Amino acid sequence: MKNLVSILLLTASVTACNTLDLNPLSEPSSETFYSNQTELELAVNDLYRLDFWGNDNEQFTDNYWHRGQLGNAVTFGTMNAEDGTVQAYWTACYKAIARANSFLANKDRAKANTPATVMTQLEAEMRLIRAYQYSRLITHFGDVPLMTKPMVLEESYAVTRTSQAEILKFIFDELDFAIANLPQSYPASAVKRLTKGAALAVKARTALYTGNWAVAKDAAQAIMQFTGAGAYSLHPGYSQLFLKAGETSPELIISIPRDEAQKVFTSGTNVQDQLPRVTGGFGAQIPTREMVDAYECRDGKPIDESPLYNPKEPFKNRDPRLTASIVEFGTQWLGYTYQPHPDSTTIFSSKENRRVSNLDTRAVAAFASFTGFLWKKGVDQSWADKRSEDNDAILFRYAEVLLTYAEAKIELGEIDASVLNAINQVRARAYGVAVGQTSAYPAVTTSDPAELRRIVRRERRVEFAKEGLRYMDLIRWRLAEKALTRPVIGLPDPAAQNRAKWPFPGVTPIDDDGIADYSGFGADVKVVAQRSFDKARQYLWPIPALERRVNPNLTQNPGY
Repeated sequence: MKNLVSILLLTASVTACNTLDLNPLSEPSSETFYSNQTELELAVNDLYRLDFWGNDNEQFTDNYWHRGQLGNAVTFGTMNAEDGTVQAYWTACYKAIARANSFLANKDRAKANTPATVMTQLEAEMRLIRAYQYSRLITHFGDVPLMTKPMVLEESYAVTRTSQAEILKFIFDELDFAIANLPQSYPASAVKRLTKGAALAVKARTALYTGNWAVAKDAAQAIMQFTGAGAYSLHPGYSQLFLKAGETSPELIISIPRDEAQKVFTSGTNVQDQLPRVTGGFGAQIPTREMVDAYECRDGKPIDESPLYNPKEPFKNRDPRLTASIVEFGTQWLGYTYQPHPDSTTIFSSKENRRVSNLDTRAVAAFASFTGFLWKKGVDQSWADKRSEDNDAILFRYAEVLLTYAEAKIELGEIDASVLNAINQVRARAYGVAVGQTSAYPAVTTSDPAELRRIVRRERRVEFAKEGLRYMDLIRWRLAEKALTRPVIGLPDPAAQNRAKWPFPGVTPIDDDGIADYSGFGADVKVVAQRSFDKARQYLWPIPALERRVNPNLTQNPGY
């Protein structure tokens, strides 16, 4: 699916709201709805909105921290069956599934007045959407109820959990139908919707997350072999991909539109939390030191192995994605110099053409970024000017396909030139050069499986920073028990900051899993939050307590 426009924006603007409407679209007229092509299209269109699509919250990871919340149920280890996030996730998935089931059960009412090709395409879209919801459910909850047709209330009380393996087969079968019946592209005059590539991308990610390496490889490879209209390619500029300019990029496979003119956008605290305080933001949703330290140096080595790294100049000689994703100290950002140094009490504003009070150092504003870092990725001047943002939400893109292909091939023991090429395409784009210009970026040349595994995992982390993929990577690699039990590290309080060790007192040790260790820095760092993750239970989420009160036949996951 390329960017959705026109009727999909209209649908989203009409239906997007903060509280999910739990009634199926057909309910107001359940006996007559789905009677023609327009009603079928409306039913499908209604599921093209962010209530039903989304990657995981980056705050569930070691990449991202929210100062005001200190933590969350995942990173504080407090998740339980009453958790609101768990209930909302479950509800949204099953709401979409219920609507898809209703559509599929009743679509033939429109058979007499709707072209067969349209019927098939809409069915394929709905089956893809339903499969996507089940993919989200099994990767978070494990076994869940598999419902493929509408149910009356009495029937729902007897529903039990179906094994993840059985649901996974169902997901792949549904996606195969969508792959066979959705086009690779649409005419320029048509609304751009879910495509064959979208179905393959969902299949590749689902297979990757469940360790089905051969399926993941084949699905990713099928996308890579697309030619002609609808073929995907990497956007030439990494940073521009996440701004308005990137919304029509051939890299995007599934993105959900947001447009302020159509009243589908984000405003208020969620935007201000990511903005510098000097612009009227709060500097509250921020990158961690671990995120910054994850980026390699320009020689392709991690910071604790590279002679190019200097902890006093942490942005120098680094992978360009670092400064594309996180605001570099001493640079102009949104009209102001960003400099959290405790002695920089004033900074220059290019917007105001004068020096102003530096609200982004804690020496001036006590609640300035506690880690010292701010997100740059996906943020542009309009965020600060309007305190709102309407960038399209990117969910699947071609870079993920390339790295999925590489990881699957590595795990299958099928390391060859195509694996290196897939990784190197992503790395070369980060440096703004062609993949063949191997002297202009740190091209991967090793064929050692262990080293390639480390490279791909590090590559996924920095390529997809802030995009919501890190959480499931930590879960499936069984690294959450390590990464999410380390403290969140911030800068020392201004009065305690040793200026000679600004901004960081030394080179951070990083282990083979890419996990940073700050325990040796003592008082030269400050613990701003303590994470906790219970490996005995948290690799799966709990079945919501509300669902089990209504239906005691639903068993609970261990530890909850």
